[in-house]
Amino acid sequence: VQLQASGGGLVQAGGSLRLSCAASGRTFSGGAMGWFRQAPGKEREFVAAINRSGRSTVYADSAKSRFTISRDNAKNTVYLEIDSLKPEDTAVYYCAAPITMSTLGADFHSWGQGTQVTVSS
Repeated sequence: VQLQASGGGLVQAGGSLRLSCAASGRTFSGGAMGWFRQAPGKEREFVAAINRSGRSTVYADSAKSRFTISRDNAKNTVYLEIDSLKPEDTAVYYCAAPITMSTLGADFHSWGQGTQVTVSS
């Protein structure tokens, strides 16, 4: 499965971004999808996950109030909308697919390039 994340950029604090990640490849047949992020000097951390139908979502505690995950199964694409961006949201954001909702991608290892989000104060 190839994962292509996009939509990052340099934004001012308080702004919003919508990240996208398209999954492709013959081996991708749907399944849960998720977002992770890695800030400078820190380990990669889970942000959010969405199940195959899109009806079930899970968020990290740090993401519950300002992050929204969604997906378009016709496009094999998962989205992450981030509102009221803060400097501490600065990180490379990665998507993960397919994952399972039981492990929330804890065992995922086929990372793509990710997309850089930089929030200025």
